Amino acid sequence: MKKGGHYDASSLIEAQFEPGSRGRVLRNLLGIKSKREMDQVEAQEQLRTLEELVRIYDQTHRFTAADVRRIHKIWLGSIYAWAGNYRQVNLSKVDFPFAAANQIPRLMIEFEKGPLREYTPCRFTEMSEIARAIAVVHTELLLIHPFREGNGRVARLLAVLMALQAGLPPLDFGNIKGRKRQEYFRAVQAGLDRDYKPMEEVFSAVIRRTRRVHGV
Repeated sequence: MKKGGHYDASSLIEAQFEPGSRGRVLRNLLGIKSKREMDQVEAQEQLRTLEELVRIYDQTHRFTAADVRRIHKIWLGSIYAWAGNYRQVNLSKVDFPFAAANQIPRLMIEFEKGPLREYTPCRFTEMSEIARAIAVVHTELLLIHPFREGNGRVARLLAVLMALQAGLPPLDFGNIKGRKRQEYFRAVQAGLDRDYKPMEEVFSAVIRRTRRVHGV
């Protein structure tokens, strides 16, 4: 179980922790035992990944479930053996259950045929339309939670790529902290009822901040 009881997972390999990490770091290919070091490595790899993804996916690309797996693999492939594979364990966070592991392949196919097909390539021109497109895709991907770790960051990487397709600068998520972070979590939960308005508000704010920072 992840520290703090946030995750409920079985004893499969993807749920195992690195020996000597005191249950704070998942078993990894680098033998890292320190959570702080792992956070730094994952963050560095995320920056590298975004640079690589921008070269792979252009403004005309329609994303697929395979692309989502590829993004995860490119980011964490050098760290975790299971990177790019759908999780085999059931997860919950703060008593909030994500999709059952055995349903993920089916749900990702539906995700591809639904939101990804409808909203990518993200070539909308109105800011409200862009926020809506990213909000729906982001929320649905988080509710499926297809990977053992890194779902939120993969969803944010995909959101950045969609924003770039719409002609925006890379999204700045720096303001999602404290109270706004709680609003973000509530927006994810609202998606259970197909209510995307709260997440649209989150991304509208992110887009406004991004445009302000970049002067566009």
